[in-house]
Amino acid sequence: MLPMKTIIQEEINGCGIAAVATILQKPYEELQAVANSLAIFASDKRLFSDTEYIRRLLKQYSVPISDQEIPFVSWQTLPDLALIATQYHIENNIAYWHWSVFQRMAGQAVVLDPAAHLKNHQRTDFEAISVEWYIEVFNIK
Repeated sequence: MLPMKTIIQEEINGCGIAAVATILQKPYEELQAVANSLAIFASDKRLFSDTEYIRRLLKQYSVPISDQEIPFVSWQTLPDLALIATQYHIENNIAYWHWSVFQRMAGQAVVLDPAAHLKNHQRTDFEAISVEWYIEVFNIK
C-alpha cells in the first residue's frame, strides 16, 4: 500500500464521497458521478448519518470492508486502513458524523481529512480528533 493523497470534498456534505475517493485514489468527480448513479447524493444528509450509502459505494468498486462499525478504543488499535467517524453528534435523535480516512504505514499514522476548509488535510493532531467508531478496509493495493 502506498501513502494516500487526500481527495478533498467538493460539496459541502461530500465528505463520504471524498473519503471513498481517497481510499480508491480516484478524482472526486468520478466518485460523485458513480455515487449519483447509485442514487447517493451529497445533498442527502443520510450520507453522513447512515453507513449503508458508503458501503454501497465501496461495494461498487469491490472494496472489502468490515461488516459492522467497530467502536474506537485508541489510535494504536486501529487497523492500517479504516474509514473513521469523526465529529460524531446527535441532532433530533439522529446521529451524524464526518467521514475521514485513517492510514498507517511503516508505523506512521495519519488521518486524511477531506474537509475543504482545512489548510492541512493530512492530520496527525490526534488529540484534537474525536472518533466514535470505524469501518476497517481490507486489502487495498
